[in-house]
Amino acid sequence: MSLIVLHFLKREYETVFVHRFSLSTMPARNIFKNCAHYWLLSGLYIAYFIYAPSSYTALSSSTIDFLNMAGVALYLFGELSNLKTHLTLSNLRSPGGTERGIPQGYGFSIVTCPNYFFETLAWIGMILVTKSLSTVIFAIVGTAQMQQWAVKKEKQYRVDLGDKYKKKRNVLFPTPGAFIKELTG
Repeated sequence: MSLIVLHFLKREYETVFVHRFSLSTMPARNIFKNCAHYWLLSGLYIAYFIYAPSSYTALSSSTIDFLNMAGVALYLFGELSNLKTHLTLSNLRSPGGTERGIPQGYGFSIVTCPNYFFETLAWIGMILVTKSLSTVIFAIVGTAQMQQWAVKKEKQYRVDLGDKYKKKRNVLFPTPGAFIKELTG
């Protein structure tokens, strides 16, 4: 439970203090889709199957197994890496500015949107800890949406930045070799 709460607290912090939004923010019609995703899938569906007295997490022993440790480690790696990429993106714009720069650095050499990739890794970590189908479904729906956003972002970079922007082979998921190379420098 605390991993999910921490994820959303981090997201709120980033929304207020890190992200610099352009004038073209999310359309109002997406409010209903977002509310369904967060309130129904996370707020009700995940909550019911994770926090209910009969849930796996409530009935499991207090011993920490390998999947829990691996899940927490993957979650922390994903969340911290996601934050790092969000800080990189935030620094591309001047305060109040709408200009676009070419994101470089950690993760950006292997995929268009490493922030979405690292968020997906964090949710895989939560799946390992909760062992809940509801968390799997939430993560799949969220990742599918992030994939659409990543494809759109790749196209927008090519339009806005032209020849200055090098087209990425992958927009969301790197090849394993590229990911390992990125981590090991």
